[in-house]
Amino acid sequence: MSLKRNDSSENQLSSLMEIAGELVLRLNTRGEILHVSKRTDALIGHGSSLAGMKLFELVRLSDRHAIEAALRQAVASREVTRVSVQMATRAVLRWYELQMIAYDEADEAAVLVVGHDISGQQATEERLRHMATHDELTGLPNRSLLADRLRMAIAQSRRTDRGFAVVALDLDGFKKVNDALGHPVGDALLRVAAARLRETLRDVDTLARVGGDEFVAVLHGAVDEVEIHNVARRMIAAIQLPFEIDGNALYVSTSIGVAIYPAHGETDVKLLAHADSAMYRAKETGKARCIIYNHLSFNQVEHDVTMEAAMFEAVRNGEFLLHYQPIVDAHTRQIMGFEALMRWMRPDIGLVPPNQFIPMAENNGLINLLGAWALKSACVQLKRFEEAAGRQLYVSVNVSPRQFRSDQFLSMMDDALKLSGLEGDQLLLEITEGILMSDPEHAEALLAKITSRGVRIAIDDFGTGYSSLVYLKRFPIAALKIDRTFIKDLPDSIKDAAICNVVLSLANHLSLLTVAEGVENERQMEFLSAQGCSLIQGFHTGFPLLPDALIDILKADALALQN
Repeated sequence: MSLKRNDSSENQLSSLMEIAGELVLRLNTRGEILHVSKRTDALIGHGSSLAGMKLFELVRLSDRHAIEAALRQAVASREVTRVSVQMATRAVLRWYELQMIAYDEADEAAVLVVGHDISGQQATEERLRHMATHDELTGLPNRSLLADRLRMAIAQSRRTDRGFAVVALDLDGFKKVNDALGHPVGDALLRVAAARLRETLRDVDTLARVGGDEFVAVLHGAVDEVEIHNVARRMIAAIQLPFEIDGNALYVSTSIGVAIYPAHGETDVKLLAHADSAMYRAKETGKARCIIYNHLSFNQVEHDVTMEAAMFEAVRNGEFLLHYQPIVDAHTRQIMGFEALMRWMRPDIGLVPPNQFIPMAENNGLINLLGAWALKSACVQLKRFEEAAGRQLYVSVNVSPRQFRSDQFLSMMDDALKLSGLEGDQLLLEITEGILMSDPEHAEALLAKITSRGVRIAIDDFGTGYSSLVYLKRFPIAALKIDRTFIKDLPDSIKDAAICNVVLSLANHLSLLTVAEGVENERQMEFLSAQGCSLIQGFHTGFPLLPDALIDILKADALALQN
């Protein structure tokens, strides 16, 4: 599209300019102002001095290149060209969208410029951009902008060969404040805390809120540990000052973890993960302190994260299995039952020790899923063992603290008994002393329901936990399992012999079964049998084996009895 002047009068063009828009100018192709509308003159306020000025002189310095480029394009293309710039009005800088079109005027071309105020639209867009990259509560950069800043810091460090530090911190005691006084007070505390932390940093540093009471700072050029600890001390001191909110004097502290680029990671993800690990270590070891990541001491944390991910995959792939260790009568040596022991067979790695994955499953919640599977599998498997042996046996299954606290445990146990067809007394549940004493009221109520089904309860690792005799009177206990630590030095250790004698005597007077764990030789076996121990479990009488191997043993025993 192009315009060409005809013989119309100058007044006709001027009249059109007055009604065309709030900002109308006529320029020559060099960008010099030839004429402005009265509304434009009133708006900009330069009066007659506008004539001869160049348009780019009226815009923000950073927009001048954009104006010149748009003018060249309008002249060259003779099409409408648009550009958004900030122009100086009488009051403030305001955003205008300018539309330019070149046309022929007398012996040379001219350019008509029509502008509309888009400051409101720009402000809205700016707010939306800010909301997308900043935390609404504190105004600090959010996780998204932090990731950009970290990538920029990494790129800059590679160019300059200067490292930087990533600082992760959260507020110790914040949850207690939030829960006790409510979210409005908690939000107010976070705003003040953010402002205090920002004051401890330089303008070139970044402070972001990444969620809840968690913050991350990026300290450019900071790699010296003394310098980093100085910054951390300022942060800790700033947060330890009382927070006066709604008439309350509130006190919290902060725990800080630090990772340094590139020593502790060469990606934003690694740096954040390592700073976070160091921060949690600071919380675990006293709070209100700073710990800098160290690869050697944090090796186990990374190993645990990798193993935890593999564990979830193992559940889906069916990598968990049960081994069964025989439990024999201390006098006849006949197999009376089995303890079901969970194992994890990792492809290309082999068996993972239970002391590595059971605590992890307890922490991440998988223990409920694994425990339900183990209980049902063990009960069903016992039926197969009984078919091979031609007589009744029992199975012993460990119950973790998290399982015991689950509302679903009782129904899970009922399902296992119903599915397998076992009598209740063929199932022995092993729990620790700690489970009983951590919440005695809950334990008492649940154990009453469990034993009403005929299911028996054994105290595992007896003597290594709380060792309170009160629960032997209060709770419906059927058996005590003597821990292997009291067995391994028998019969030579006078102390271990005395402890075993006391436990066995106590159990016999209370009509409780006793199971000695970890029996590894005949001397231990004979001593325990002589002292009245009921049952024996250990390598001396049988290793934990897969079901098929045990079925062969049970069939051979049954055949020997018949003969």
